[in-house]
Amino acid sequence: MKKDHYWALGLITVLIVLDQVTKYIVEWAIPFQGAATAKYPIIRGFLYLTHHRNDGAAWGVFSGQMVFFILITVFALGVFAYLAKDMHFRQRFFYSTGLMLLSGGALGNFIDRVRQGFVVDFIDVYIFSYNFPVFNVADIALTIGMFAFAYHMLFLDGKTTTEPTIPSDVLEDVHEENPR
Repeated sequence: MKKDHYWALGLITVLIVLDQVTKYIVEWAIPFQGAATAKYPIIRGFLYLTHHRNDGAAWGVFSGQMVFFILITVFALGVFAYLAKDMHFRQRFFYSTGLMLLSGGALGNFIDRVRQGFVVDFIDVYIFSYNFPVFNVADIALTIGMFAFAYHMLFLDGKTTTEPTIPSDVLEDVHEENPR
């Protein structure tokens, strides 16, 4: 197994653990009461913690279609596993990081769907008084992963380089800390 694959598995594992632990804490600390579930302000008027059970996607799209979500996730994870063969964090940073964030986020929500039949969401944001759909750590990973992967595909793919996409001063720090 390549060293990049160890990094990938580590990142995915950290994401899944962080996602599942935060969801567990929310389920333990904030009793679910449907639409009447309490919202706890972190930044009043902007950011709240709540306990939402989502059996669909954002905005409740495809609500109750758990088999659909499970099949789509299994398919997506298969595609991600296939694409992982081209991972190389130093030369393809956005591609590799995006792929791992997508994988970790997909697995985090997949675990909820299989285990409970719904996904636990708890981060509730208001943007200019618009109540954005409630989300979780896995959703954050999926969103950032999608943007990183899209950035690579739109702006970096096809450009061959032997130079790392990580700045050289960062690489020097890493090499000094971890000499071969």
